[in-house]
Amino acid sequence: MTGICEGRVVVVTGAGRGLGRAHALAFAAAGARVVVNDLGVGLDGTPEPDGPAAQVVAEIRAAGGEAVAHGADIATSEGAASLVATALEAYGRLDTLVNNAGFLRDRMLVNLDEDDWDAVMRVHLKGHFLPLKHAAAHWRAEAKAGRTATARVINTSSGAGLLGSLGQGNYSAAKAGIVGLTLVAAAELARYGIQVNAIAPAARTRMTERTFAETMVAPDTGFDAMAPENVSPLVVWLGSAASEGVTGRVFEVEGGRITVMEGWRAGPSADKGARWTPAEAGEAARKLLDGAETPGQIYGA
Repeated sequence: MTGICEGRVVVVTGAGRGLGRAHALAFAAAGARVVVNDLGVGLDGTPEPDGPAAQVVAEIRAAGGEAVAHGADIATSEGAASLVATALEAYGRLDTLVNNAGFLRDRMLVNLDEDDWDAVMRVHLKGHFLPLKHAAAHWRAEAKAGRTATARVINTSSGAGLLGSLGQGNYSAAKAGIVGLTLVAAAELARYGIQVNAIAPAARTRMTERTFAETMVAPDTGFDAMAPENVSPLVVWLGSAASEGVTGRVFEVEGGRITVMEGWRAGPSADKGARWTPAEAGEAARKLLDGAETPGQIYGA
């Protein structure tokens, strides 16, 4: 296989199904050697008897590509370290990390158990932080040894993290945290040749099959707008050397549409030059809100 990622080594977490599987196959088709990570758990994070990572590896190899499976828990320091070690042991290098692993435990806030909060935070937010930390430590060591990498990290946020989603307080908070982590990592790691971006994808996966139950296939072209494979081309480009200079960005990807998401910016402002009274502050806030843009509607509202 040859393509935009020829010779690169790519790690994809949560790559046994859905978006992760689509990413792994797309990177392999673009010439990359792929480490397919998947813990092999159900939609709620509980273990399943048959892990899917080996199946994706078999698909890649059957198509003429190179891949190895990794089944450790990347939300532990040991598992994340072994993820990087697997790439280095199998292929002698690491070029791109795609953080994708996640699951859902949806509840309205008043019914959301602490365990469900912690579990979602752990897999999404900690499961992004630890692989990023260990990959970045490797790339920093390489840069200090005079071998600065053309390193790429693609994190996975969500529209829920950008706008919020009813019944998903834990998931929305974790996905918003991933955006913050992306911005900080892009700024801190640029000196080592590392670019860090995030995507907010919309696609039909195990986590969204209820939301996107309709096939949404265009009758004239046969294009399935919700197929996870629609998201992967941008991820492959971001994970390649061709994305040079693009970092600290968030892209929403759905069907055939790519949108650059623009985060918090200063809007209307007022400065009294002295301390406000509560009544004055309230009056000023209302006037400012009259001139401000209306927030995007929360999902499910």
